[in-house]
Amino acid sequence: MLDTSHSAATTVARWRAAGEGGDVDAAVACLSQDVVLSSPLTEQFRFEGPDQLRDFLASAFTAVEDIRFHTETGQGDTYVLVYRARVGSQPFEEAQLLRLDDEAHIREITLFGRPMPALTALMISAGSELARRQGRRGVAALMRASATPVHAMVTFGDHRVVPLTRPGARPT
Repeated sequence: MLDTSHSAATTVARWRAAGEGGDVDAAVACLSQDVVLSSPLTEQFRFEGPDQLRDFLASAFTAVEDIRFHTETGQGDTYVLVYRARVGSQPFEEAQLLRLDDEAHIREITLFGRPMPALTALMISAGSELARRQGRRGVAALMRASATPVHAMVTFGDHRVVPLTRPGARPT
């Protein structure tokens, strides 16, 4: 393996700046031609290649606002970045596991997000936006209609039920 620590660090810095700026073109410029992103919301498919990731990133940057990276760790060809943002009114935090190729382009992206209400809000907004960008208006409407009740239940549970399990909470 080539020593790409300097160029890898440069790619990661460019990726961070693209994310914070919502710059799809700058983000795509960091990717390898055989890049793969495992969907953060389903195991049903992966995004493969810069063209598919361009649509994904455009949808994500529309849904996820005020991205601010706060943690970076890594060396060689593997980095982890963590940021805080918002999805609508929901606070959102995401960790990104990035693996780079020998030319210091990102070849693999794995995403981990929290909390659950933000993930369901992301499913509604980014999922329907992605379908719309692909010319699938019916699928966009179906995504919104099917995910909205799930989001309502998760948000209700997060605000009303989950606090009852907090350590020291009084039984009702």
